[in-house]
Formats: sequence, structure tokens, C-alpha cells
Amino acid sequence: MVLAPYAVRPETSRGRLYPEAGGDLRSPFQRDRDRIIHATAFRRLQYKTQVFIYHEGDHFRTRLTHSIEVAQIARSIARLLALDEDLAEALALAHDLGHPPFGHAGEDALNAAMKPYGGFDHNAQSLKAVTLLEARYGGFDGLNLTWETLEGLAKHNGPLRRPAPYIAEYDARHPLDLASHASAEAQVAALADDIAYNNHDLDDGLRARLFTLEDVAALPLVGDALAEAQAASPDAPPERLAAEAIRRVINRMVGDVVAESRRRIAALAPDSVAAIRAAPRPVVAFSDQMVEANHAVREFLFHRMYRHWRVNRTMAKSKRVVQMLFSLLHGGPQMLPPVWRDRAGEAGTPACARVVCDYIAGMTDRYALEEHRRLTDPDIPG
Repeated sequence: MVLAPYAVRPETSRGRLYPEAGGDLRSPFQRDRDRIIHATAFRRLQYKTQVFIYHEGDHFRTRLTHSIEVAQIARSIARLLALDEDLAEALALAHDLGHPPFGHAGEDALNAAMKPYGGFDHNAQSLKAVTLLEARYGGFDGLNLTWETLEGLAKHNGPLRRPAPYIAEYDARHPLDLASHASAEAQVAALADDIAYNNHDLDDGLRARLFTLEDVAALPLVGDALAEAQAASPDAPPERLAAEAIRRVINRMVGDVVAESRRRIAALAPDSVAAIRAAPRPVVAFSDQMVEANHAVREFLFHRMYRHWRVNRTMAKSKRVVQMLFSLLHGGPQMLPPVWRDRAGEAGTPACARVVCDYIAGMTDRYALEEHRRLTDPDIPG
């Protein structure tokens, strides 16, 4: 495939923090993707959930299935825009590596616990996972990914004027040009995340019976897609109609991103990836009409799903688990496994807090619940 002049080119990559010998048939970004897939943090995404805890059903999305779906959408958009698909895919697969257990409930609890020590941000934690926490290679910590992948992870949502502490710390020794936009490939990964997130939460919410097809029929974009699905298959059962409608919504959102991005690229006329980074606004984006429709879907999901009483109960319990784990381990790091205990140092210190935070952030839902039981139930051996 011939890449656009504004695409990131593997042969002009800025390389890796720790130089490595070549001799591989893969491009640098293919190697990045493969390292991410083989990472421990990636495997753990299988048991990290978004809204529903892992034992609530086998068919709800996990961070792993979500990341795979984001990667599929990102590759499709990147190909249509003549961008480097491998870089877009690598970023899509890595974007959730820093999420703690229990979705946003776990993130909120960790952020509150870490507030005296700089807070917690899952994007910064994703960068930390691939630059420090993964321990797979003899010569360096992390995965030693290319500069372009690290840049995309750090700022795929836009320039960072006030970066999270770890991003600022890493940037001080390996500058990622935080004040500029990221590559178009990183922007594609960010939009693919938005497309996957809303549509898959609609699907999971319908599957969990938190709302019905009649409820979503009034939503812009979704209602039209549902009407088309019903007209094409009038005798289809509700679950098939839901799948047909969501398939159509995803297709329209992808088409909208491609059309709007082509319009912005034509107006900017970038001749290099540097022009993309220096642009006054992102070049990969939704149209204004799609932004409005997407906002309506988000508002619906916020009130009908994320604040549903069943979800609220789960979130409240999950937050308490994370809060208790942090409190116990920050005050008693001698209870940490040996490799973590050695790094934690003195109880109650900022350094100890950061290590405990990393330990908890890496947990799956299942492991967090088991660790909570081991630390709080006298009848369960440690």
C-alpha cells in the first residue's frame, strides 16, 4: 500500500530509547504491535472489565475484547486514509494497558487514594506499563517501543499542556514533544476508541436489559439505524435487530470520520507528518453533526447505564475493594509479594504509594477480589 505523504513512515522512525539490532522482516511498528500482544499487561486485559465485573456474564466486553475491536476499527480507518495501519493498530491495542481493575470505578478509587501523590491517570499508566513495568527483556525495563508509538500513547487525545507526573518524568529523559498534536495514526486510534466504546456499551446495556430497543429508538443516528434494520429484517428477534443496528451505526461513524478527515486534510494540505503535528487542530475527527449525535448517545448511556442502580451497586463495592487494598498495603507494604515489597520501601511514604498503586493497577478484577479476601478474611490463608 502506498502511504500518504503525511503518514508516519517506518523507515524514518525516530527509533527506540535503547538501540536494538535490526535484521527482522517486520517493520518497527509491527514489532511494537507484536511486543504489546505478548505483554503480560495485555493478557491481563482479559479479566479487566469496563462496566460489568468479570463474573456477571461471559458475553460482556472486557478490556481485551474492547482493545481488539478498537484495533479493527483503527486499521479500517487508517487504510482508508492511507496511513500506517501497523502503528494505528499498535496504539489501539496498547491504549488501555494502564486501566486498573473494575473500570472507571477502580480508576476513580485509585485517583482518590493517590491524590496526595499526584493522582492516577490511566493514560500515564499505559505509558508506564510499556516503558517501565513490563519486565521481559534482559537489557531494559518495559518493551522499548518506538518513539512514534510512545508519542501516540502519551498524547493521542491531543497536546499535553499539564502532563500527568509519570508522563512529565518520562518526557524529561526521552522527549515526546508533548506540546504538539500526535500523528494522524494516533488520532485514528483515539477516534476508533470512541466509536467502539459507545456502540459496545449500547450492545452490552441491551444485553443486560438495562434499557430496550424502544428506549434507544429516539436517539439520533441509533434510531435511524434501528429503523433500517427493522425494515430490512422485520421478523428478526430483538437481539439480531440490536446487532444489525449497531453494525450500521459503527459503519456510519467510520464513514463520517473518513469524510471529515479527508476534508480537513485537503484544507491543510500537509506534506509530512510534521505538518500534522504542527496543525492548529486534529486532522482526524468527527463532523459537527456526528459530534452532536455522539454526545446524545453518551448522555443516554450516562443516565441509563453508568448510573443505573445495578451498576451503581457494583461500582460502589468495587471502589471499596480498591480503597481497602490501597489502605492496607500502603500502611503495610510487608504484605506485598517480595518483588513489590523490595521496591516499596517505608510504609506510608510517597514512594510506597506509587509502588502500591502500580501493583493494584496491574490487577485483574478477579485477582483484586481474591487479594481483598486474602487480606481481610482471617479464615483465608495469605
